[in-house]
Amino acid sequence: MTQAARQRYRKRTDALVTAVQLRLDTPGLVYQKWGAEQRCKAGDWLIDNDGDIYTVSDESFRATYREVAAGRYRKTASVWAVAAEVAGTLSTQEGQTSYAAGDYLVSNDVQGNDSYAVGKARFEMLYARMTPGDDA
Repeated sequence: MTQAARQRYRKRTDALVTAVQLRLDTPGLVYQKWGAEQRCKAGDWLIDNDGDIYTVSDESFRATYREVAAGRYRKTASVWAVAAEVAGTLSTQEGQTSYAAGDYLVSNDVQGNDSYAVGKARFEMLYARMTPGDDA
């Protein structure tokens, strides 16, 4: 991702997730998703994003989500994203994610850290582009 090509987005306010923290004495979980093996550890969060199930590290979750009702969370932090020109693979905190041309490469900070990929249709349904005057 080139920094100049990234645009700032915010998740739509009606796009809530259901989440539970993995507060168990466990070495974590290993699962298959996004074309590769994913891993989470004790303390990470299990997310149900309208039927799309995945995990998010505790550090990332706490920095980007806020509870709005018991077990229901809204992503309040903005993200930076760019549409991929070609298919590829992206390293995430949980593992590897394969993406197609046109999918969005998303990061939780402007430098491109804490990145993940989201399919084009899903991203455009869940996120709205921010303008320079929008609050962070």
